[in-house]
Amino acid sequence: METVEDFGKALLSDLGIKAGARMRLEAYTEVVLRNGGTGKARPDGLLVLRSGTTSWTALVEAKVGNTDLTPEQLESYLELARLNGIDALLTISNQFAPLPSHHPVEIAAGSLKKASLWHWSWMYVLTQAALHLESGEVRDREQRVILNEMVRFLSHPSAGVKGFDQMPASWSTVANAVQAGGTLSPRANEVQEVVGAWYQETRDLSLILSRQLGEEVSVKVPRAHVLDPGLRVKEDAERLAQECRLRSIFSVPNTAAAIEVAADFNRRSVYASMRVAAPGDRKSTKARLTWLLRQMAKSRPDNVHVRFYWPGRGPCTQHPLSVLRERPEIAEESGKVVSSFEVVYARDLAGRFAQRRNFVADLEQAIPDFYEQVGQHLKAWQPRAPKIKEDRADPADVGTAAMQKDAELVVSERNSLGEGNAGDA
Repeated sequence: METVEDFGKALLSDLGIKAGARMRLEAYTEVVLRNGGTGKARPDGLLVLRSGTTSWTALVEAKVGNTDLTPEQLESYLELARLNGIDALLTISNQFAPLPSHHPVEIAAGSLKKASLWHWSWMYVLTQAALHLESGEVRDREQRVILNEMVRFLSHPSAGVKGFDQMPASWSTVANAVQAGGTLSPRANEVQEVVGAWYQETRDLSLILSRQLGEEVSVKVPRAHVLDPGLRVKEDAERLAQECRLRSIFSVPNTAAAIEVAADFNRRSVYASMRVAAPGDRKSTKARLTWLLRQMAKSRPDNVHVRFYWPGRGPCTQHPLSVLRERPEIAEESGKVVSSFEVVYARDLAGRFAQRRNFVADLEQAIPDFYEQVGQHLKAWQPRAPKIKEDRADPADVGTAAMQKDAELVVSERNSLGEGNAGDA
């Protein structure tokens, strides 16, 4: 972060820290602070961002492998930050957080008043480094060598950097309870733990897609949830209890629409979908469907369905892509024209849904498959640009010319009347 300046500043921007061209980032390891508190707390590092007489500082604590951060350790480091006037504590581990500000470890609210708390997963750091190299933004040869070496090191199994590879034990408990017809309580520890694991898995999935596409893929989170992580957990736990369903929305640059991903406990299936408006310049459902089918001409139809949304409050209809290719006329509704399409990919996991590792493996295969077969082909409809008329005369000029002719005609008539009156006299 210190030597490859653009990379370091890009990482800090994810924390909302704006580092200008004149700012200098310094990094220290094995830090011993003047005010040591109990004396037992020794963070792994310290970041100092300097700009003239002002600075921003952050303690760094990192874990690798299966070692997780603990609430007690975080609270001691936040106290250490308070004693030394340090602005923030940044943690790095194999634990995933949906946003850097939403820490995977829950600690007392009072401790958060001592300093800001941020978190990166190692996989996030690795992904950002890979994207930075692919973008060509690091032009200095020595800096590219350093960043490449970091990527090579973190990618080696001995470094202890791992993706999110299994759901917690509570996942199987909740899945089996739903399958047996039981009810869920949004306040139950198992439900809230499942929601938290879903956040971690979808974050890891966004990083997987980022590396596969060479573009940054993010999980879209409503602003209210960004500001209040507790509200996010509460509302998603309630949705899980009521609908037996979890969902997340992914934003991929330059795609026709956001990708919605869902896990349905009742059907033991995972879903991915994208919704696009039907082309407004085509007047019939058949013509609008033809526009969609042409885009997916190379898509495998397995597990792909198309939902048709109609004007008004009526229900949508749905047909398999394979059937629509053979008989597009079955989609037509008497007296109605489709207003939008939703392309849905569904994969039935059956018994694998409740299996902690298999669920993650199947989801991380299904969503890239959906993107490859559907997402990269869909295009949003846009009205065509207006064309110049064959007769390029400006209507305003035509109107002015007509008014001039009328005026000339009036003058001519007046003159004629005047001459006639004079003769009579």
